[in-house]
Parts: sequence; C-alpha cells; structure tokens
Amino acid sequence: QLPALRSQIPFLQPGVRLCSRLVMSTVSAETLQNIDSQIATLKSSLSDMQSNYDESLDTIWMLLASLLVFFMHSGFSLLEAGCVRFKNTQNILAKNLVVVTVGFLCWYIIGYPLAFGFVDEPNRFSGGTNWLMDGFWDDKSKFRFWLFQGTFCATGGTIVSGAMAERTKLKGFGTYTVLMTSLIYPLVVYWGWSGEGFMNYTDKDGKSVSAFGPGFMDFAGSGIVHLVGGVGALCGAIIVGPRKGRYDPENQEAFDGHSIPFCVLGTFFLWFGWYGFNPGSTGAMHTKDAAFTAGLVAVNTTLSPCIAGLVVFFARARVVSPRALDVGGFCNGILAGLVAITAGCANVKPWEACIIGLVGGILYQCCSMLLQRLKVDDVVDAFAVHGVNGLWAILALGLFGNPEEGIGGNGSFYGGDQFGTQIACSLIIIAWVASLSVLILFPLKRLGALRLSDGFQDKGADIMEHSPAKAYNDSENMNSA
Repeated sequence: QLPALRSQIPFLQPGVRLCSRLVMSTVSAETLQNIDSQIATLKSSLSDMQSNYDESLDTIWMLLASLLVFFMHSGFSLLEAGCVRFKNTQNILAKNLVVVTVGFLCWYIIGYPLAFGFVDEPNRFSGGTNWLMDGFWDDKSKFRFWLFQGTFCATGGTIVSGAMAERTKLKGFGTYTVLMTSLIYPLVVYWGWSGEGFMNYTDKDGKSVSAFGPGFMDFAGSGIVHLVGGVGALCGAIIVGPRKGRYDPENQEAFDGHSIPFCVLGTFFLWFGWYGFNPGSTGAMHTKDAAFTAGLVAVNTTLSPCIAGLVVFFARARVVSPRALDVGGFCNGILAGLVAITAGCANVKPWEACIIGLVGGILYQCCSMLLQRLKVDDVVDAFAVHGVNGLWAILALGLFGNPEEGIGGNGSFYGGDQFGTQIACSLIIIAWVASLSVLILFPLKRLGALRLSDGFQDKGADIMEHSPAKAYNDSENMNSA
C-alpha cells in the first residue's frame, strides 16, 4: 500500500520512502517465515475444525434419523395391536418386541457383516468382515451407520408379524425373524446398497452400474426393505393359513380389529418416523446439496401419502365395499403412499410424487380386494401395503425422474434406460425372499412349530400363554372379544 500512497499524495513521498525503509529493515526473513508458519498452522486448524464440524453434524443428523426410524416400531406396535382382536393384543405386542430385540442382535452378529462388511477382494454376493463390530474403532463413523441401517433391518421382520397375527406360534415366528434379519435381508442390502453388489457397483469408469445395465435405484428402501418384508408377509400368511373361521360368511365381523384409535395413532407414528426413514437416507448433512435433497425428500414423503390415503378413503366410501367411511382403509392408504414414494423420493419432482401416490393407493385397494377373494388372511394388509407398493415404487423410479433436472432421475418417460434394471432386480428380490421364506416356514409348519391350534385360537393367545392374561384390566368379557 506504500507505493500507492506515495503516488497519490506527492508531498508525502519523502516520508513514505522513510517509512518503507524502516519497515523493510525491521521485518527480517525469519519474521516473515514465522508469519508464514503461523498462517499454515491457522489453515490446518481451520481445516480440522471444519472436518470436526462436518463429522459432528453428520452424526447428529444420522442419530436423529435413526431415532425416528426406531420410533416407527411404536407405530407398528399400535397399528398391529389395533388390527387384532382384544384376546391377542399382548401376543402381537410381544412379537413386535421380539423383532426389535432379536433383529438388532442378529444385525450385530451376522447381518451387518454380510450387508456392509467389505473384504479386500470384494465379490458381488455378500460381505464378510466387521464381525461383532470388528474394525469399528478404526473408523468410528461406522457406529452411526450401523445404528441407522439396523433400524431398517428390524422393520422387515415387523412387516411379517402383522400378516401372520393371531394364529402363529412365537417360536416359529422367532425362528423366521432370526433368519430374516441374519440372512435374507442383509444379502439384499449388500446387492443394492453396499456399492459392491451385483445390483449396484462402480465400474472402471466410475459409473454406477449393475449386472443388467445402469445401477439399481432405491433411495430409501421400497424394494430392499418393504418389498422384502411384503413378500415374506405373503409367504407367511399363505403357509400358516387363515385364522379359524376367518372366511365363515356368518362370522365376518368377529374378526374386526378391536381398536381403530390404535390404528390411527400407529399410522401417525409411522408417518412421523418416515421423516427419518427417507430424509435420513441422505447419509450426511454437512453440505447444502445434502440439505436440499433432504428437503425435497421430505416434501415428497408428505404429498404421496396424502394422495394415496384420500384415494382409498374415497374408493371405499363410494365405489367399493363397504361403501362407508373406512378409517382403517384410510390408514393403510396413507402407508401405501409412503411405501410407494420411498424408492424415488430424492429423484422425482413433487408432482410426480403425487402421481406415484395416486397409483399406489389404487394398487393397494385392488390388491387388498384380491387377497380377500383368494382367502389369503393378511391381518394388516401387509403385502398390499409393503409388497405391492414396494414393487410399484421400484418400477415407478424406472419411469419417472428427468435426468436433466440434476436429481439423479433416469426415467423412461424422459428417455432414460433405468426401467430394465428395476424390473430385473425386483424379480430377483421377490424370488430370493419367496424361496427362502418357503424353505423356512413350510418345514416349521410341518414340525408343528408355526400354527396355533384351533382351541388355542378360540381362547386367544393372551389368556393361553401370557401373564397377565389380559391386556386391559378394566375389560369385561375378555374371552368373547
């Protein structure tokens, strides 16, 4: 600045020259070197602070999302308790507790290593490291990731429990839960989410690809979580068989759920938790791009269930049976819309989310009626909600999503080539889950470890094997409910 000052104010030039000589004589080379060193130290410190800040922000975000997803199990518990008869309330709640506790332990021991345990020479089928969290101390960010993914794992088993409610033995269901959370679900996760599986991995050019073309797309788990649980639920409902007297024309009302308020509260709890399920799948929150993605995801997670729920509510009020205001159907329609948008919530625009939710509501209603006609006793409509809409969500992502919008879409409606991969991967998931579910559940039934006896069902599981023998102390005539 001294030369500039000297040129602008001529009469000060002698003084400025004197000041320049004094400054240059007093600032030695060693001093300049020290200043440079301090600047470098400051830059390093700022970099460390930024890194720590980013890590802290990501951890807070992921823990919040994990807790929201964990809270969804309270929603599942309320919803399923409301859908069963009074005499089986404690039994279905016990199964929800078993799913969470057993599911997390299985995820800890074997599930996570198969899903995300990367080996030195990765294969396309499964992982094989991080047994019992070995290696987590070398990368402590894995703790938050383990928790978030573990909450997803437990969800798959919970979906199955509702479909098989009121006539399934706890030991048989517990056995299936162990294998679901240890083997069936973790391998699907590796195929689609690990970045090394045959459904989605990175090629030599750095592109996301699969064995069928472009990499499989499922942002938050419509296929990897909900389709897996839905197919397991269908297999379970078919193999265990319908509840005693379920399709007796003169006894239909006896099988109505005992608490619609529980169903509604459970639905709201699940919807609330879904804001961890979907936005939390960004996996990070230290950049504005991640923040913008989370915002879009949250909006789509709101709109799709609104449309789907209203479609089902209107259809049952005016078009199909019961031609009355069906609150339970409204709840399942909302859940169907949530499942339908989970795969593509980060890759489609809000108006596309509305269309996806609209179709999801229609598909749910059609599937629900079809299962009733086929006499498949799915107590909570788990397959219609999670299975059919999990499949629709994956396929919808192959149709919607404009590549030019910069949000990762690759839909066929915009000239993309994603649809073929989505179909192929959907079929593989269905075949994998269905085949293993049959191999597990059918032998259990043959061994007498799956289905409760008719006498047991008549009296209710609560009075037969729980203590206390009833869920509500102020209830009268417990056995007739």
